[in-house]
Amino acid sequence: MSETNDKKHPIQGVMDTAMQNIKEMIDVNTIVGEPITTQTGSIIIPVSKVNVGFASGGSDFTTKAHQANTENLCFGGGSGAAITLTPIAFLIVTSTGSVSLLPIDQPSLSTIDKLVDMIPDLIDRIKNAVSNKSSSKNEDDENMDEVEYVG
Repeated sequence: MSETNDKKHPIQGVMDTAMQNIKEMIDVNTIVGEPITTQTGSIIIPVSKVNVGFASGGSDFTTKAHQANTENLCFGGGSGAAITLTPIAFLIVTSTGSVSLLPIDQPSLSTIDKLVDMIPDLIDRIKNAVSNKSSSKNEDDENMDEVEYVG
């Protein structure tokens, strides 16, 4: 199919429509929710995680009526999106002005999320193991000076 600079391929229209609809559904208020004021004057702000997946595709094909004129190919296409909204914490501003973050326990974290959460602890353990190994090696070297070898 020959395209000019002025003429967009039909898949572009499909993608533009889908992306515009996603933009309309998700904004900053989706991630940081509307503040809720309690009777005591504290403000609670929900914080969420948003995951978005998007796919689009299409194909040009000929029909019996269009076989002679290849510039008028038929187009079939579609797109889809999936959005997951997961609450992760509440930001609490008390009437005295103190701010705290109350995380929500998420026992059903994915394996990847669990691994990412374990990385800081793993790094600390490796640092401790390396420093313990080097300090015990230094002690062994000092003790080796005191050992008398008999051959």
